[in-house]
Amino acid sequence: MDEVLQDDPHRRVERVGDTVRRPLHPWSGSVHELLRHLEDVGFPYSPRFLGIDEQGREVLTYLAGDSGPEAWSRVVPEAGLTAMARLLREYHRAIAGHRPATAWAGAGEAPAAGEIICHGDFGPWNLVWHGTTPVGILDWDYAWPKPPLHDVAYALEYVAPFRSDEECTRWLRYPAPPDRRARLETFATAYGLTSTDGLYDAVRLQQREVIARSTALAAEGLEPQASYGPEVYADWAGRVRWTDEHRDVFTP
Repeated sequence: MDEVLQDDPHRRVERVGDTVRRPLHPWSGSVHELLRHLEDVGFPYSPRFLGIDEQGREVLTYLAGDSGPEAWSRVVPEAGLTAMARLLREYHRAIAGHRPATAWAGAGEAPAAGEIICHGDFGPWNLVWHGTTPVGILDWDYAWPKPPLHDVAYALEYVAPFRSDEECTRWLRYPAPPDRRARLETFATAYGLTSTDGLYDAVRLQQREVIARSTALAAEGLEPQASYGPEVYADWAGRVRWTDEHRDVFTP
C-alpha cells in the first residue's frame, strides 16, 4: 500500500507498505541514533529506524492508529489527557540514559546537566491514538536537549490549553470552555509532578524558545521554517500575548 500521509512542499511523507518514508534533515542522524536507543531499551511507542531508501529518504516502521487533526478530540476527556502525560513520563524515563554528543534542530550541543533529549514537539497530533489511549509517538525531527519540563510545558500549551474559549470550542473539539487550571493539574499529576508551581511560567518560556528556534532555522535557510510567512509569526506572537494576559486562568 502506497499512500501520501503529508504533502507539504518541503516535507512530503509517504506510506509504503508497512513503512513510512520521510525526507532527511541535517540533524536526522542524531534522530536515528535516538530511535535506535529507544529500540535498544525496549520503548514500544517509537517507530523503528530501518535505514535510507534509494530516494534518500529515511525509512521508519508504520504505526497504525489515528493522529493529526483526529487527535485533538482524544485529549478532551480526562482519560486521554492523563494517558498522554503518562506516556511523556515513560519517554523521559526511557531517554534518560542517552547522552549523545551530536547536533539537533536548533541546538548544536550535547545535553547539559539536568537536560535530556526532549521530543520537542509533543502535541496530540504527533501521537498515534487508539481511542483515548496513545500507542505511538511520531515526528522526532525537533528533538533537542532541554530540561524535561520543556516537554511538559510544550504539551500543556496545547492540552490545558493555552488558547481562547473561542478557539477551544471552535477548533480544539471542546464542547464548552475547559477548566484550564484543573486540566493543568491533572496533566501534572499524571506525569508525576507533586506541584504545579512554575508551570505557567514554563509554558511562557517554551513558547519563546520555540519561536527563537524557528527563527534561527529560517535564518539558516532550512525548511519549512525558511518559507514561513509573517502570518505564522504573527499567530505565534498572538499566542504569547494571550498567555501573558491570562495568568489568572492557570494560577491560584
